[in-house]
Amino acid sequence: IKSLVMTSSLVSTGWEHHKNITGKMSSFKNKHINYYLSILFIFSVFYLFEKHTVGNDSTISEWLINYEGGFTKRGLIGQLCIFFSDFLDLKLRQIILLFQIIITAVYFFLLSNFFSNLKLDKLVLLSVFSPIFILYPVAEIEVLARKETFIFVLFLSYFFLETKLHRFVYKLTILPLCILIWEPVIFFFPFWLLIDLIKDKFKIDFSYLLKSMFPFLPSVIVAFYIALNPISEFQHNEMASFLKENFNENCYMSCGLLLNKSTIFDQFSSNFPLYSFEVFLRYFLILIIGFGPLIILIYYSKVKKINKSIFVILIIFPVLVLFSMMSDWGRIVNIFYTFSILTYMHLLQKKLVIINQSINKNFFLNKLNNKKIFIFFFIIFAFGWNPKTSITGDVASKPGYQIPRKAIKIIYYKYINN
Repeated sequence: IKSLVMTSSLVSTGWEHHKNITGKMSSFKNKHINYYLSILFIFSVFYLFEKHTVGNDSTISEWLINYEGGFTKRGLIGQLCIFFSDFLDLKLRQIILLFQIIITAVYFFLLSNFFSNLKLDKLVLLSVFSPIFILYPVAEIEVLARKETFIFVLFLSYFFLETKLHRFVYKLTILPLCILIWEPVIFFFPFWLLIDLIKDKFKIDFSYLLKSMFPFLPSVIVAFYIALNPISEFQHNEMASFLKENFNENCYMSCGLLLNKSTIFDQFSSNFPLYSFEVFLRYFLILIIGFGPLIILIYYSKVKKINKSIFVILIIFPVLVLFSMMSDWGRIVNIFYTFSILTYMHLLQKKLVIINQSINKNFFLNKLNNKKIFIFFFIIFAFGWNPKTSITGDVASKPGYQIPRKAIKIIYYKYINN
C-alpha cells in the first residue's frame, strides 16, 4: 500500500510538472503571438498614415460612401465620419484615418485577448499564423482597415455573450447594424448560427431550426431592402456633389461602383470576363494551402449531435455565391478564413469541440516533429506567400520580408533622403 501511495504521488507530481511545462510553453507561444500582433499593428498604423492622403486609395473610397444623396448601402460609417469632421472641424480624411486606427486597434486588442487563453500546438500555431489571416491586410494594404474590420470586431464581441437572451438581443440589434456597415456580411451569418446551435446543444428538428433563424430576420430584411433598392443616378450625383463641394473629394472606386454595379445582375455579370482555368486553379490551391492546418484540425474534431459535413456545406455555399459577386477574391479568402478560425477556436476554448487524439498519427504532423523542419516549414508557410487582392492577381511572395522593406524604403526616401 505504501509503495502504491508513493508511486501515485510520483505520478501526480510528474503530471503536475508536465502541466506546468505545457502551461509555460503555451504562455511562451502566446507571448510571441502578442509580439506578432504588436508588430503588425505598428505597420498597420504606419501604412494607414502613409496612404490616407493618396487620391486613389481603395480603403478611403469605401469610407467616403454616405447618406447625403439618400439611403444607400455601406453609408453608415461614412456618414459618421462626416459628422465628426464637422463637429471637430477636421478634414474628412483625418477623421477617416482616426477611425481606421481606432477600429484596427480594437480588433488587434480583441485578438490578443482571444488568443491569450488558447492552448497552442503546431497546428493551432500554423492556423493562427496563416498568411490569409491577420498578416494579409498588412501585406495587401489596399485591404487594410476595410469595413469588414468592424464586422470582425462585432463578431469577436459575440463570444462574450453566454446567455440565450443576450445573444438574441445581439442578433436583433447588432446584426442589422453590421448589414448597414457592410452588407455582404449576410453571407457569413451561418457562422453565428453554427455557434448558437452548438452552444444550445440543439436536437435535429426543423421547427427548432426555424426558431433559431428568427432573430436573423431583421438583418435579412434590411439586406434585401438594400439589394432591391440601389442608389439612383440622381442620388449618386447628389452624394458625389456633396463630397466635392464640402471636402473636395471625388466619388471614385468603391464609391463610384455604387452606381456602376448597382443591380444584383451587375454584381454577377461583371465577374464573367475575369474567369479562367488559371484563376480557379490558383484560388483552389490558395484555399487548400491557407486553410490546410485548420482543415486538419476540423477533420480530427468531434462535435456532439452535429453533422460536420452538413454545416461545412451550409457555410461554404453562401461564400461561393459571394465569390461569384465580388472580384476581390483575396479579400474574400481573408474574410472567410477569419470567420472560420475564430469560430473554431472559440468553440475549442469552450470545450464544445474536442480534438481526437488520433490526430497525433497524422502523416503531416509526424513530418513536422523535427524542430528544425517545423521552423523551416513555419517560416515558409507563414511569411513566404500571400494571395493578391484581385481575382486576376498572382500570388505575392515573401510578405514577411516585403512589409518591413517597403516601410523602410518609404521612411528613407520620404523622410530621411528628402
